[in-house]
Amino acid sequence: MTGITTHVLNITDGRPLADLRVELFDMATTPPTRMHSTRTNADGRTSPPMLAPQAARAGHFELRFHVGEHFKASDGLSDVVPVRFSISDAAQHYHVPMLCAPWFFSTYRGS
Repeated sequence: MTGITTHVLNITDGRPLADLRVELFDMATTPPTRMHSTRTNADGRTSPPMLAPQAARAGHFELRFHVGEHFKASDGLSDVVPVRFSISDAAQHYHVPMLCAPWFFSTYRGS
């Protein structure tokens, strides 16, 4: 599989974060072009992928996770968490998971 996928976990309860808005932007344009916008499903995943395998290509991208509108916490740290990354080999799959809470976020390249 190629393309870009993601899933989101809420670290406060260890469960998938459902109904979180996630957007994918192409950073090669000014301003960046929104390529896809969706919400996570009950398993915390986006389906279909953020960038489908047939559209996979090298480039600079940004996922935006709208955690502020989801948690609605007055003491929340972030509104929108941007994750910028580059794809150099479009034949590879890029899975970018997000771990978050109202006051925390972390990401990594998954498998």
